[in-house]
Amino acid sequence: RCKMAAAEGGGGSVNPFLSDSEEDESEEPRPGGGGALELHTELLECGRELPRLRDYFSNPGNFERQSGTPPAAPGPAFSTAMGGPCKEPLPRGGGQEDRAGSISTLDSLDFARYSDDGNRETDERVAVLEFELRKAKETIQALRANLTQAAENEVPLQERKNYKSSPEIQEPIKPLEKRALNFLVNEFLLKNSYKLTSITFSDENDDQDFELWDDVGLNIPKPPDLLQLYRDFGNHQVTAKNVVDVAVGVEEDELEVTTPVLGNIPVFNTTQSIEQCLVVQKLEDQISALNSEKWSLMEQIRRLESEIDFFKRDFAVPVVYDVQTSLDQVPLTVLEDNAQYLDIKSSENDDKLGKTEELILSTSTEEESRTPKDDALNSLPSKEKMPSCSPSSKAAVHFDKPNRKLSPAFHQALLSFCRMSADSRLGSEVSRIADSEKSVMLMLGRCLPHIVPNVLLAKREELIPLILCTACLHPESKERDQLLHILFNLIKRPDDEQRQMILTGCVAFARHVGPTRVEAELLPQCWEQINHKYPERRLLVAESCGALAPYLPKEIRSSLVLSMLQQMLMEDKADLVREAVIKSLGIIMGYIDDPDKYQQGFELLLSALGDPSERVVSATHQVFLPAYAAWTTELGNLQSHLIPTLLNKIEKLLREGEHGLDEHKLHLYLSALQSLIPSLFSLVLQNAPFTSKAKLQGDVPQIEVTRFPRPASPLQDVATIVGSREQLAVLLQLYDYQLEHEGTTGWETLLWVVNQLLPQLIEIVGKINVASTACVHEFSRFFWRLCRTFGKIFTNTKVKPQFQEILRLSEENIDSTAGNGVLTKATVPIYATGVLTCYIQEEDRKLLVGFLEDVMTMLSLSHAPLDSLKASFVELGANPAYHELLLTVLWYGVVHTSALVRCTAARMFELLVKGVHETLVAQRVVPALITLSSDPEISVRIATIPAFGTIMETVTQRELLERVKMQLASFLEDPQYQDQHSLQTEIIKTFGRVGPNAEPRFRDEFVIPHLLKLALVNNQQSVDSKRLDIATHLFEAYSALSCCFISEDLMVNHFLPGLRCLRIDMEHLSPEHEVILSSMIKECEQKVENKTVQEPPGSMSIAASLVSEDTKTKFLNKMGQLTTSGAMLANVFQRKK
Repeated sequence: RCKMAAAEGGGGSVNPFLSDSEEDESEEPRPGGGGALELHTELLECGRELPRLRDYFSNPGNFERQSGTPPAAPGPAFSTAMGGPCKEPLPRGGGQEDRAGSISTLDSLDFARYSDDGNRETDERVAVLEFELRKAKETIQALRANLTQAAENEVPLQERKNYKSSPEIQEPIKPLEKRALNFLVNEFLLKNSYKLTSITFSDENDDQDFELWDDVGLNIPKPPDLLQLYRDFGNHQVTAKNVVDVAVGVEEDELEVTTPVLGNIPVFNTTQSIEQCLVVQKLEDQISALNSEKWSLMEQIRRLESEIDFFKRDFAVPVVYDVQTSLDQVPLTVLEDNAQYLDIKSSENDDKLGKTEELILSTSTEEESRTPKDDALNSLPSKEKMPSCSPSSKAAVHFDKPNRKLSPAFHQALLSFCRMSADSRLGSEVSRIADSEKSVMLMLGRCLPHIVPNVLLAKREELIPLILCTACLHPESKERDQLLHILFNLIKRPDDEQRQMILTGCVAFARHVGPTRVEAELLPQCWEQINHKYPERRLLVAESCGALAPYLPKEIRSSLVLSMLQQMLMEDKADLVREAVIKSLGIIMGYIDDPDKYQQGFELLLSALGDPSERVVSATHQVFLPAYAAWTTELGNLQSHLIPTLLNKIEKLLREGEHGLDEHKLHLYLSALQSLIPSLFSLVLQNAPFTSKAKLQGDVPQIEVTRFPRPASPLQDVATIVGSREQLAVLLQLYDYQLEHEGTTGWETLLWVVNQLLPQLIEIVGKINVASTACVHEFSRFFWRLCRTFGKIFTNTKVKPQFQEILRLSEENIDSTAGNGVLTKATVPIYATGVLTCYIQEEDRKLLVGFLEDVMTMLSLSHAPLDSLKASFVELGANPAYHELLLTVLWYGVVHTSALVRCTAARMFELLVKGVHETLVAQRVVPALITLSSDPEISVRIATIPAFGTIMETVTQRELLERVKMQLASFLEDPQYQDQHSLQTEIIKTFGRVGPNAEPRFRDEFVIPHLLKLALVNNQQSVDSKRLDIATHLFEAYSALSCCFISEDLMVNHFLPGLRCLRIDMEHLSPEHEVILSSMIKECEQKVENKTVQEPPGSMSIAASLVSEDTKTKFLNKMGQLTTSGAMLANVFQRKK
């Protein structure tokens, strides 16, 4: 403490700025003043700087030494300069820490050299660091002071005078005042669990950092929170603006320990300062009186409690002698007398009041023992703060009372030698046992934040029940918030099982606390982690939104949660997160009841269907789309909006895709329609005329296992949508009876399907490019599912007649342009593979065979393109179950009386051979082809060559290959075919197609030698058009075969001679091809030379072969370009300059 000795004569021999320790340790007077300096430091830190103190300590002249001796102590002169003599000691501020901090207020480095003990041995390095620190603090202080002054000066001087003279006119808010109020408002929102409002408030004030008070810019310390300001509003006297507040900022517990008096405050020679000091004196007198009254009451309470315990001990045999009970039973006076045996943290200089308070604080069992700077709870007795487990509250627990006559004080002193730790956080928790649910929750709330970080990550899920139970039952919202925050941050990257455990806990929490607390406590935790850097955390948020949907207020479901999921769907880059978002959106769609959100849901559906991830699209079909369809059905929009909108989008795609259809988007919309079929059928059943008759009575008929297509998810199961499998069985029985016997009159939902949906679908099918295998397959699957879902009676009576009317398969339409036009479109393969294959009974198979035979006959006789028939064969040939059926159709063509039909059958075999088993090829295909190869019509024989080539390419049976080889040899060597230009062309094309993939022996012994023969014959051809045609096909065949491995003998004897013959033809007929041929010949010759010169006999350079093949591949690519643009050929092989 500072001793400012007051000498009445105006002077004294004691330095007024030396502390007790300084006075004892050093007889040399000190420059400056220690106590005044500490007062100046405290005022400066509180933002209440006194100009006089600032001027004194800022003047280096007050601290400079002259002739090696410090200046004389200011003594009374300094006191006079400060406004008069100080008669009482100044309050000591922050101890040694504040003394060191006070150096930052000095401008002289020399003063730092004088240490507290008067020696000049302070390390120069410390002095320099303190000097730099002081300068940095001064710079910051000056900048903030300038900022504050600038803010004050923003209002013109005249306006400020007007505000002062007219109090009723409120002064407009200043920018820095606004920032300070913003900070306090945001702090209030966070403390009271208005987290979402706080987030919005922060977004609206994005120029301000609400985490840091210094960002406000005011040169004052942070004020109390809004609640404290409101409560203290009536306790302050409003003073004029020019009054200087000289109070020192202290803590509440310091006020209770040391009560300042008027002498503690410097008095100034101004009327306002004197009035201010009087007001302070008055208030402090009141504080002192109240404190005295409080302590006397507490002492009385203690005395009464000890008397009660004394009487209880007289009437009860057992007694407790633990530390806490003994303390409660000893009167306060006894405790004070024996304080030297207890761990009482007080110094000799503290007064009795300070001893009493610290004694009570050290023996208290309240929670705030680990946070001493708390509110007035610290001054309450322990029994008022926490329920204690004393014998008075639990009469069932008894302990034997020793038959001794020791005083309670002696007992207490004796027990103090037990090694117990009650002064630490953990020790205070261990020393008391909770005796009620509330106290257990409070204890868990205090302990869990310290337990969680010390548990292994792999085992932290074991804490989830404890955290959730505490979060449910804890009485304080702030603690509950902290616990839920711990729950969501429990595991850094939670795996599937850990996330499921957390979600299970969240749902249990939601069921227990209700929708209001779920919204206020759980949702903010989700919102905070919506953009977390770890996808597992974002995954947890996405899954939580769906899991908590049933337990949220309906307004929040359709607004905040829907918006959160929409944001994550659009912005999150992780497929797994978006997949979870889709599933949660599906759950939301099952609970939403705001029709205004229908359009938003539709847009989300389209976004989800168009997602680049297959996982997300699959989740959309399994969860989101069925849930949305169920809501759409309830709103009555399934047939009026959802399905028609998707159909219109498909039609628009077909109109815009004349030059290139976007097949991805077509798949997107068509797959959505396919997933809506179960919902559409359920709507038809539930709105049928017989719905009211559907009663579960007696034996319920069983539904065939194959009645419906396998659903993609349980939500697409018609039984799930209707309610149960039994209910569906009854409805299906009535449905089939209604269709077969009573018709569809008045059945609006089914009539919409028959009269609007089916005609529009058939019209769309007619616009599809039949060559697009993917589109044909998509629509085939769609019609197959539609027909299987709506049943056989519906397919036979409603679907097939509409297709048959469009196709008009009758003999009189053979020459009809309209009929032929329809038969060449995608309607044929989609009807054959999507409708006629739905049911596979004998009559259905006969109908399919008859349809394909009729189409083959009509297309052949009308010389129409065979694309629609080929598409049907490709789609059906992918399923081995239809191979026998297709071979039956082709055999019908083989024995047909028309050569045109037999020709078509021969060409269809080429498509079928690749997918048919070798046994069927040997037993059914080859005999049919050999039969056709001896057909009287040369065109039929020629048509079998591509099929024979495909067999050579795909079959491995030696006998089969020999039969095919013999048949092809007969075509090449039989004199009757020598002048058959079309046959030679077909053989060369087939060799070029199958040669690279055929068996090497067949290629070396049959294909390449026969190509040489054909090239030699072509040199003698007199008709240039035929010669060029053959030469062009030979060029393509040689180009394809050049990529294969060819032995040296074969290269020299057959391949190179064939190329040279071909070059002779091209020199006269196609010079652009001749350039490429010359390069190929040169490369082959070089390859042969390299083999003979560099390589040992019988070896082959793999690298050279690879390089050669790569070069030839490039040649082929160039050749493909040059066949269409011969003018550019001359530039291809020119060296680049």
